[in-house]
Amino acid sequence: MQPVETPPRTGPFRLTGLAALQVLYVVPVVLLFTLTVVAGVLVIAWVGIPLLMVLLPLNRAVAEHHRRMAAEVLGGPVVAPYQPLPGAPVDDLRARATDPLTWRDVLWMLWAMSGGLALSLTVVVVFLAIATFPIWLFGVGPLMRIRSVVDRTMLSPGHTERLEERVHTLTESRAVVVDHSAAELRRIERDLHDGPQARLAAVSLNLGLAADLFDDDPEAARRLLAEARSTSSSALAELRDVVRSVHPPVLADRGLVGAVSALTLDMALPVELETDVPERLPAPVESAAYFTVAECLANIGKHSGAAGAAVRLHHAGDVLRGEVSDDGAGGADPGRGTGLQGIAARLAAFDGKMSLSSPPGGPTVVRWEIPCASSSPKTTPSSAPG
Repeated sequence: MQPVETPPRTGPFRLTGLAALQVLYVVPVVLLFTLTVVAGVLVIAWVGIPLLMVLLPLNRAVAEHHRRMAAEVLGGPVVAPYQPLPGAPVDDLRARATDPLTWRDVLWMLWAMSGGLALSLTVVVVFLAIATFPIWLFGVGPLMRIRSVVDRTMLSPGHTERLEERVHTLTESRAVVVDHSAAELRRIERDLHDGPQARLAAVSLNLGLAADLFDDDPEAARRLLAEARSTSSSALAELRDVVRSVHPPVLADRGLVGAVSALTLDMALPVELETDVPERLPAPVESAAYFTVAECLANIGKHSGAAGAAVRLHHAGDVLRGEVSDDGAGGADPGRGTGLQGIAARLAAFDGKMSLSSPPGGPTVVRWEIPCASSSPKTTPSSAPG
């Protein structure tokens, strides 16, 4: 047989086409190789002889086609010196079976199914990647958005479920707020009973005794009156403290920034204050933010052993965000006291959130946020004319 000669055509698109054809050839190559091996085994039972009479010519045809492709790529002949065939079927089978090149074709099939496939497939994959790059560039966004929309639709709760979850959350937060309000009322009642009420009772008693002694012992009556005056001053101071615990006057007069600034000045350690808050916010929001900062600063003063602290308030959009941090010992635990739990309950009334980071050794950082909207001074309750 004459060498296979083909003029070279080595353009990249032509080479890629040949590689794709070689990849497609893998299926018949695998099938022919498997059947040839099985037929070779069955020759012992004579069943494999007719199979080989069909398979060996097919193997040669596939190998010849690959020789032509190799010659086209290399630009030179690929020699295929098969032995001549006598012409009779049985003689042809004997000639093919004894031809070393026939079994070289079978051995080549192993390479075509492994390393050859890997190389040709690499060419095809790289070409497809380059050819489809514009489609990928402009299509990846829409395709991934479609995928994500379907994922979101199937994985996230529906509108009804979200409403049910919202109702459940509001019910829980309402119960927490009601309990917190009841506890606040009990605290106010206790503070009034133990403080101003007891002092006012003492004032009343001293005034009664002074009235009885006014004629007989004016000096004793004057001492009782002075004591009553001092006691009434103490009662008035305690009443102011109770009022401040409900709604501090400084918050109504100076707004959130001014009230928080006053809190930082009352601390025994230096406190850095950084604010980006409008002139006024809704009064309930200001109150919740003020008492949140106050509780955090109180915890710092009592438990942290810090040398310094920082308060940051930032208003963006319709959300007020705050952060109170210190360089103390850390290890704060919301479950060990009612202070942080009270903050969480107060914020829950506004759909607010609180997070705590306090590793042992510090620092401690309390972050919180409250949904809100800026309030005009004309509509702020504390700005109403007196």
